Amino acid sequence: MKFAILFAVFAVAAARDAYNKAPAYSAPAYSAPAYSAPAYSAPAYSAPAYSAPAYKAPAYSSPAYSTPAYSAPAYSAPEEYPAQPYSFSYNVKDETSYNDFIHSENTDGKVTTGSYRVALPDGRTQIVSYKADSYGYTADVKYEGEANYPEYKQSEYKANAYSTPSYKAPIYTTPAPAYKAPVYTTSAPAYKAPVYTTPAPAYKAPVYTTPAPAYKAPVYTTPAPAYKAPVYTTSAPAYKATAYTTSAPAYKAPEYKAPTYVAPTYKAPAYSAPAYKAPQYKTPAYTAPAYKASVYTTTAYPKY
Repeated sequence: MKFAILFAVFAVAAARDAYNKAPAYSAPAYSAPAYSAPAYSAPAYSAPAYSAPAYKAPAYSSPAYSTPAYSAPAYSAPEEYPAQPYSFSYNVKDETSYNDFIHSENTDGKVTTGSYRVALPDGRTQIVSYKADSYGYTADVKYEGEANYPEYKQSEYKANAYSTPSYKAPIYTTPAPAYKAPVYTTSAPAYKAPVYTTPAPAYKAPVYTTPAPAYKAPVYTTPAPAYKAPVYTTSAPAYKATAYTTSAPAYKAPEYKAPTYVAPTYKAPAYSAPAYKAPQYKTPAYTAPAYKASVYTTTAYPKY
């Protein structure tokens, strides 16, 4: 019985010590949220590249005059035809002109034979018989009659006296042709340098309207735990609940600073007008041909 009472006393003492010790509450730790400012990279604008136009001066080529080519006329050998058989004969007798002539000829295409008779001035008659073949031409000449020569008598005829005609050399008044050198009035083309009116692009700095985030401090409504003291039948210890005065942590909203944006500076490209040099056109030198008057020689007539 004593042992039971003693055990109960120790149990009550242990319980009293346990109730007399206040519970430990640790205030909650709140870490302020970290806001990183947004990083804005300035836009990169590349200036447009303008290449100045290249003007090539026109090339004027001198007119080329080609000498006309004259081809020598081509003479072709006449077409040869095989010999054909033929035969002819004729005679002429004119006492007024003392012309007495007979001619006859015939051929079979290979061998030609013929003869002719001619009255000579001395009274004789010449007879010629001929033959022509692949071996050549052969003739047999004969004469009939005797040659008679009249006695020479001095002529009493006196030649008329002719005066040498006087010829005056003609005077040619045809003037030498006058050649006027051509005048070239082709003017060099005028090139006007282009004017570039492309304005420089206007860059407007962006306006950032993102407001700074509004942070509201949390309100902690956790009530202090209500502890009801146990009821001891044996003089229970008086227990006083601990009053907790832990206040919520004060949170300060971070300050947000808008980034400063510098608008890029754009410089318009400088264009230099191309230097154009007008081509120099040289008038070709033209030499008028020299005109030489023809020289006419007068033929002297013989004197009688």
